[in-house]
Amino acid sequence: MREPNVVSWTSVISGYNETGQPKTALCMFQEMSKDISVPPNEFTFASVFKSCSALAESRIGKNIHARLEISGLRSNTVVSSSLLDMYGKCNDVETARRVFDSMLGCGRNVVSWTSMITAYAQNARGHEAIDLFRSFNAASTSDKPNQFMLASVISACSGLGRLQWGRVAHCVVTRRGYESNLVVATSLLDMYAKCGSLSCAEKIFLRIRCHSVISYTSMIMAKAKHGFGEEALKLFNEMVAKRIKPNYVTLLGVLHACGHSGLVNEGLGYLNSMAEMFGVSPDARHYTCVVDMLGRFGRVDEAYDLAKRIEVGAEQGALLWGALLSAGRLHGRVDIVCEASRRLIQSNQQVTSAYVALSNAYALAGGWEDSESLRVEMKRGGNVKERACSWIEVKGSVYVFHAGDLSSCDESGDIERFMKDLETRMKERGHRGSSSSVITTSSSVFVDVDEEAKEEMVSLHCERLALAFGLIRLPEGSTIRIMNNLRMCRDCHEAFKLISEIVEREIVVRDVNRFHCFKDGSCTCRDFW
Repeated sequence: MREPNVVSWTSVISGYNETGQPKTALCMFQEMSKDISVPPNEFTFASVFKSCSALAESRIGKNIHARLEISGLRSNTVVSSSLLDMYGKCNDVETARRVFDSMLGCGRNVVSWTSMITAYAQNARGHEAIDLFRSFNAASTSDKPNQFMLASVISACSGLGRLQWGRVAHCVVTRRGYESNLVVATSLLDMYAKCGSLSCAEKIFLRIRCHSVISYTSMIMAKAKHGFGEEALKLFNEMVAKRIKPNYVTLLGVLHACGHSGLVNEGLGYLNSMAEMFGVSPDARHYTCVVDMLGRFGRVDEAYDLAKRIEVGAEQGALLWGALLSAGRLHGRVDIVCEASRRLIQSNQQVTSAYVALSNAYALAGGWEDSESLRVEMKRGGNVKERACSWIEVKGSVYVFHAGDLSSCDESGDIERFMKDLETRMKERGHRGSSSSVITTSSSVFVDVDEEAKEEMVSLHCERLALAFGLIRLPEGSTIRIMNNLRMCRDCHEAFKLISEIVEREIVVRDVNRFHCFKDGSCTCRDFW
């Protein structure tokens, strides 16, 4: 064409987007911009913002945004929705929200609401995603939630462990007829699994008519996280028999299942054969999983030898040496803890956790002065340990507890009395901290204090506070579900097993690594985590 107009330019730009060539689409827009006689229209802007979204290219996107403001087309709903989506995909949530708020006058539609909710959900701001979904439902609009919005809200509930709101979203899914949608169904499966309701996740999985690698991978990972390694491997074999090709995430789930169920030989077998059998070459994430698996099973030297042989970047290296750090700490290998901590500190990755682990290792070995010296060095360097917290959902509200702190809880007196009563009943059954396990009560307290003080400090761990609150506030016989931001300590683990038998309740705890389901005095992890 000798003189292409805005329609032809826009068609070409859109065509490159549709064929997965967003970079070329942006190059075409730059060529178009050289001809000042052909200004972009609303469809052109929508197309180039889509290109920026695909590339997560915020710098170019902001420049085009500036041109949009000058053009006078900013009030167009389609353009604004594309702009909003672009900022969300570029992880610039604040700017995305400003664009969303500015659309109040020009009319928001289900696309713009979905884009904003998705931006929150994908940037670990689940509370805001859920609040915005509630606002959408309360708004007087003829728009109804679509499958993309519902999948994002369900994903937000997964990250937060908000089972009750996840169930609300599930009800909306059912009313809107989206249960057969594979993306929504997989999101529901993932949500129920991550909120500690594996039985509901299994029901969703069984209802899916046409399974994909995503649905199978989600269910395999769910089984692995809940400690059902053999069942996860059975699902994997079923998937392969159906000629559904596993991807690298599926194999991660398989290795994770082996690692959290003590299936070490099986895990090593999958690692060594995955490239040949499934066409997936193991990368740093798979090796990290195996290092973690070997470390958990006590084969720390093998884990260390494997870690030294793997070439990884800084980010993956932090995960690798972090796994070895946990193994060394778990099995009292101060030499491994020192080496892993040194590597993490030198790479400026996970510095705080490395300092804490090294300090705790010294404390366990009785080197209180060295331990305290490291703590002082931590503070001097501005490295602050992440504060332990647990949260529990009761009647749609979330209650957060921090270790040793009941100041913000109205029921603090009831919780303290309830906990003392529990401690008495536990001692009547012979409970003395974790004296029956490899690691004693002193392993959970890294300050040089007497045993009675240590026992009291452990009793104020955040998961115990959340448990007491749940037992007081939730109906008798209902399952207690607690979320924890750190790894559950062995003292609390032993206590929860006994408490589940005393109160005759099922207790589910999601920590940073996995789920623990306590019932009748035992845990699904079989004390292997």
